[in-house]
Amino acid sequence: MKTHFEDILRKVHDHRLTPEEALEFFKDYPYRDLDCAKVDHHRELRKGTPEVVFGLGKTPAQILKISREIVRKGSNLLVTRAGPDVRKALKGKIPGAVFDATAATITLKQKEPPPGKGKIAVITAGTSDIPVAEEAVVTCRMLGNETVRVYDVGVAGLHRLFGEYEKIKEARVVITVAGMEGALPSVVAGLVRVPVVAIPTSVGYGASFHGLAALLAMLNSCPGGVAVVNIDNGFGGAYLASLINHL
Repeated sequence: MKTHFEDILRKVHDHRLTPEEALEFFKDYPYRDLDCAKVDHHRELRKGTPEVVFGLGKTPAQILKISREIVRKGSNLLVTRAGPDVRKALKGKIPGAVFDATAATITLKQKEPPPGKGKIAVITAGTSDIPVAEEAVVTCRMLGNETVRVYDVGVAGLHRLFGEYEKIKEARVVITVAGMEGALPSVVAGLVRVPVVAIPTSVGYGASFHGLAALLAMLNSCPGGVAVVNIDNGFGGAYLASLINHL
């Protein structure tokens, strides 16, 4: 799948783009300075995926400005951690954008990304872990992966996990999302022969230390093949899983 950048190069080579049009396009490479942000247009050529906007800490006006610049260049748009105020402020201002309240994302797919080689299973220990899992699902799909959801199958009732085993064993990569004591990825890694990406969540009572207990448990996982990302980082877990699925 050609990137927008590669398509422009082809048009230049085939003399379907005037020098003036080519200059207008390339003046924003490798990035476009918007004062509040430097949008990395070169990233799609360099890494195969466009820049993703982390919404937390940015104002709605900044997110809108950055998003419009990404869309203007023909890239797919993914904004993570877009809270209700951001979604309300941007509603209707980016035509075609999809707002997902559970995942806290804003997306606009302008072209199909290269497809992954197989399925990515996204598993949660509990229902409270679903928002982080949904951020992972949205990210996986924006990066060209087919996903399978398996929710609320934590160690409090392992029979639920075994009841979904047929779905899980078909996956090429598994993402596990868990808070509390963070035991789920260790159990799953002992059952499957594919990489397991573990995402600890900040779900739990006081001694879970906002996800630190789950993070440490996952880092100390006994079975091999477990990679751990930061607390509540659904995007980071999905990005890693996507890279593996595209190998």
